[in-house]
Amino acid sequence: MKHTNIQKLTIAGILCAVAVVGSMFSFPVLGSKCAPVQHMVNILCAVLLGPGYGVAVAFAASLLRNLLGLGSLMAFPGSMFGALLCGLAYWKLKAILPTLVAEVFGTSILGGLCAWPVAVFLMGQSAGEIAFYVYIVPFLVSTAGGAVLSGILLCALARTGALAQVQRRLDLPAKGGRHAAGNA
Repeated sequence: MKHTNIQKLTIAGILCAVAVVGSMFSFPVLGSKCAPVQHMVNILCAVLLGPGYGVAVAFAASLLRNLLGLGSLMAFPGSMFGALLCGLAYWKLKAILPTLVAEVFGTSILGGLCAWPVAVFLMGQSAGEIAFYVYIVPFLVSTAGGAVLSGILLCALARTGALAQVQRRLDLPAKGGRHAAGNA
């Protein structure tokens, strides 16, 4: 296994743990448990690791949150669509603001709409009791908070040069089993 992959897996594991622990700091909004830390983690994964790792971290964090009783099945559509969209946005554009917007759109609109079938078919809620768009607003509140938190953090990291340094370190290709920058 390449050294860079170990670093990416380590960062993904840490971000997954942050998302799970951060879910203890949630609040209810219109029948949904809103956890803005997951959305902050989605954006950090997008910027540091890419869309594949972002979706994997969102899935793993959602699964752990459900197994530990810290979340509901809404965690899956509420995190994975945003992780995918913001990961793709950053991968294509390499800009933070569109990445934040993609997370908010992916989670609130796409995740909110996909939460309806989860609620009806997997959680046993009656289709007549909830409208198909009912989860958009709670997901919007959650993801907007996470986008603001991650935007502040990423801007601070970019200003100090730490963000570019971490990104360079994670993107270095391996040559002969060693990084071009050294053994670290």
